[in-house]
Amino acid sequence: MKAVRFHAHGGPEVLRYEEAPDPLPRAGEIVVRVRACALNYLDVWERRGLPGIRLPLPHISGADISGTIETVGPGTEHLKPGEKVLVNPGLSCMHCPACFRGDDSLCRHYSVLGYFNDGGFAEYVRVPAVNALPYPDPLGFAEAAAIPLVFMTAWQMLVTRGRSRPGEEVLVIGAGSGVGSAAVQIARLFQARVFATAGSDEKLEKAKALGANHLINHSTQRIRDEIRRLTDKRGVDIVFEHPGAATWDESIASLAPGGRLVTCGATTGFEAKIDLRLVFARQISILGSYMGSKAELLEVLNLVRAGTLRPVIDRTLPLAEAAEAESILERRENFGKVVLTVS
Repeated sequence: MKAVRFHAHGGPEVLRYEEAPDPLPRAGEIVVRVRACALNYLDVWERRGLPGIRLPLPHISGADISGTIETVGPGTEHLKPGEKVLVNPGLSCMHCPACFRGDDSLCRHYSVLGYFNDGGFAEYVRVPAVNALPYPDPLGFAEAAAIPLVFMTAWQMLVTRGRSRPGEEVLVIGAGSGVGSAAVQIARLFQARVFATAGSDEKLEKAKALGANHLINHSTQRIRDEIRRLTDKRGVDIVFEHPGAATWDESIASLAPGGRLVTCGATTGFEAKIDLRLVFARQISILGSYMGSKAELLEVLNLVRAGTLRPVIDRTLPLAEAAEAESILERRENFGKVVLTVS
């Protein structure tokens, strides 16, 4: 099969479009013919290399996959070749206490498809049969692939961890990203007053079309000053934070007393400082969140089918142009998801 692999860590130039061995399903697994695979910033980190993490090389990235079932391994009877599927990108052991509770991402063995195993930057991918979700018709393959990771992450952040309540004020940092564009929609679903930041007026107008009430250009405006002005100095109830070091101070300073900051990433750096007096005196909560559960993703898919939530695609590129697709993410040119298509 054709696949995009890297044999060593580095810039986009290390990605090679080349022949790779066809995957074969083992017991309880299926092989999916990939029709689309959406990118996430995790793909960039994998290719660059992560401190203290040794990935198997050569490596195929890609967590968000839609396609059709090619072959079915022994012991799988509920799936048939030719069926359209959307793949849940979260991998867990399925037999520990956390998994039994439905807290997939708290599993000690939790991982993401395409991280320590081969992912969807290929014509075919092997996945656990339990990760094959009912296809969200009538969406096309590219639209379907743009849903799982960012929507399950945003849902867990705002609904499960952040405990969003109707009428609250929510600040979405980086609304132009895939996870940010999902967060704006989920916050509006809960009737929040949404403040969205982005680095250009063009992206902000797109965030407004998704439901953002107030727009902040973080390239020309100071986030905390705009939040104080727009909330009569109160601050917001929830900050949806994911860039990390570059926005951390502004995010903390934008919280109202009793507010909650929920973070899922550190794309601009992972070192951040905080004055602990702010934490206890203003009674703020700092909550970590990582991916989400199968149940949360199924809830999202029901809302997508109903037309309440929708995937946001910036552009699609053929699989052979994966290096350019990752460069687009690194240059932060996208609003929503960049998706690779496989013919």
